Amino acid sequence: MPHRPIRDVIGQRPFPTVSPSGTIHNSALTMKESKSSAVLVVAKGKLLGILTERDIVFGVVAMGLDPATTSVESIMTTRVQTIHKNKPFGHALHLMYEGGFRHMPVVDDGGKPVGLLAAHDALDIDGLQLERDLERREEISVIL
Repeated sequence: MPHRPIRDVIGQRPFPTVSPSGTIHNSALTMKESKSSAVLVVAKGKLLGILTERDIVFGVVAMGLDPATTSVESIMTTRVQTIHKNKPFGHALHLMYEGGFRHMPVVDDGGKPVGLLAAHDALDIDGLQLERDLERREEISVIL
């Protein structure tokens, strides 16, 4: 699993994006609809930053700001660590651990966003492997 390329981990799954001028309220709705705890902030195909649930809680809720009028660009994280889609998944997990974050934008050769990696993707992969292992054990037990 750690040597698996990130492009295989994210596959063709869509990733949520929002505009920097959008509101926190609308971004939260996008997160809810896409079942994601982060969205990439993109304008004209260029990655400008990331907005996470933590950003919303600490930057809006805790500060008593109105999500309906607070802009994404006012609280988004702009210094974002990205990773190329061909890098190993284990490398991304290491960077996330070292950096203390749970999401990482995935980019192509031109730096264009092509996906969003989350720390929980590691659990998803382990879960799939466990499911396969259990199926194999069941098949073997039927044979025996």
